[in-house]
Amino acid sequence: MEDMTMTAKKLNLDGYGIKNATAHRNLPAEELQRITVEKGMGVEIANGTLAINTGKFTGRSPQDRFLVKDEYTDGKVFWNKINKPISTENFDKLQNEVVKYLSGKELYVWDAAVCADPKYRLNVRTVAEYPWSNYFVKNMFLRLNEEELANFDEDWLILCAPGYETPSPKEHGIRQGNFSILNFTKKIALVGGSAYAGEMKKGIFSALNLILPTEHNVLPMHCSANVGDDGETAIFFGLSGTGKTTLSADPNRKLIGDDEHGWTPENTIFNFEGGCYAKVIDLTEEKEPDIYRAIRPGAMLENVIIDEKGEVDYFDSSITQNTRVSYPLDHIDNIQLPSYAENPKNIFFLTCDAFGVLPPVSKLTPGQAAYHFISGYTAKVAGTEAGITEPVPSFSACFGEPFMPLHPTKYAEMLSEKMEENGVNVWLINTGWSGGPYGVGSRIKLKYTRAMITAILNGELQDVDYEQHPIFGLFMPKYCPGVPSEMLDPMNTWLQKGAYVSKSIQLAHSFHLNFEKFASEASEQIIEGGPLIDEHHHLGDHV
Repeated sequence: MEDMTMTAKKLNLDGYGIKNATAHRNLPAEELQRITVEKGMGVEIANGTLAINTGKFTGRSPQDRFLVKDEYTDGKVFWNKINKPISTENFDKLQNEVVKYLSGKELYVWDAAVCADPKYRLNVRTVAEYPWSNYFVKNMFLRLNEEELANFDEDWLILCAPGYETPSPKEHGIRQGNFSILNFTKKIALVGGSAYAGEMKKGIFSALNLILPTEHNVLPMHCSANVGDDGETAIFFGLSGTGKTTLSADPNRKLIGDDEHGWTPENTIFNFEGGCYAKVIDLTEEKEPDIYRAIRPGAMLENVIIDEKGEVDYFDSSITQNTRVSYPLDHIDNIQLPSYAENPKNIFFLTCDAFGVLPPVSKLTPGQAAYHFISGYTAKVAGTEAGITEPVPSFSACFGEPFMPLHPTKYAEMLSEKMEENGVNVWLINTGWSGGPYGVGSRIKLKYTRAMITAILNGELQDVDYEQHPIFGLFMPKYCPGVPSEMLDPMNTWLQKGAYVSKSIQLAHSFHLNFEKFASEASEQIIEGGPLIDEHHHLGDHV
């Protein structure tokens, strides 16, 4: 490898086949920001924070994500429309094209690590065409000190060339000119044609989701986590919009991280990352004070609209709904450093049920926990067009299907084992509707959801009476401090009990239909964790 005496700022990239490039290594944040602005690739908002635009891709492009199918992956990966295979030969051709494209250019190299627990740490080198791509990985990965940089040797390499689209996608076995590909044998994440920074973050997350369970027996999780003064850790799973970031930011607990964690055989929970990547659409200081205050120099905004005074209009979604900010963890006050902790005691599955069917809080058996984990349910409120009020059920296995290379039951079985070993309680929290579906009922107040979570963390729901939900089989507490008791059984909140029952059966049917694709791999215990209603008896002959 190249000579790396101290943090040599210039690197020779010939070893990667990148010729005659000027490569700047780990430039200070101020320098990366200055270059970005000077090159016309970004602006500073009024308070000095960098804001950039990611171009035509303002989110990940899941249809253009591939995993190289070779000896390492073939027996392990659950090949499907999310985990799409590409041949070694086609990967090599694309890598050669990218390397040729990057040659002769001014490039930006960032050396960092992922996985806060030193036992599982991996070093990641990013070679990027744009200076602000380095700014993003500076925020999101774990930052290294001088000594670590001096002795740096990468485990994984990201080659990021947003300006390159292949002219012959079909010949390379891909769909169109842009691509995001993982090669587990070469340990390379290759990104071409998309400047959306999340492709790099989620590429490495996907890699860890295969490496950690198969090589280290570590369960990777798409979740947030925090820890109390008593040293007990809580984990929050949930899809976008269910409250993962909001509910894990608790003034009485230290944040471990807001998105990606591992659960080790030694029972530590560790953050994969060194930063947060938060949505900022409709952001206000009142609603999300932590995120709002984290937007200061050192952070980077994406795809926001800025007025002539340099102020951001967070309510303007004219570029995208997916406006974002990345910032280092230390932009948040109340954090656990280093970002890992022991003793996981409570797991929360967050769902925003827009049908108003699921209880606001229920306790799950191990079988139910595995079933709901594999299902990964939430409901999306249908588009804002007039007259469309019916919500749409949405399922994402393990609450993170786009990033999970193994079969979902593998992650679910690991979760069940860890729960049983540690006596962990698992709770399903509905942050959605009560008293009727969207358009009829109302959204459960955040203060009630917080009261339920606080009661659980304080052990106040251990000894209360529970009743079983007649259709979903979930165990609902009859009492919870700070929450009106009549809310706890959702049927009580509906004016028409018959309408509640038929809506529940309809939702149970959606769960059954979604689960069919996993049933062949699932144990009896997991299958029994689903809704009690057998839809064949209650919904005609849907055979």
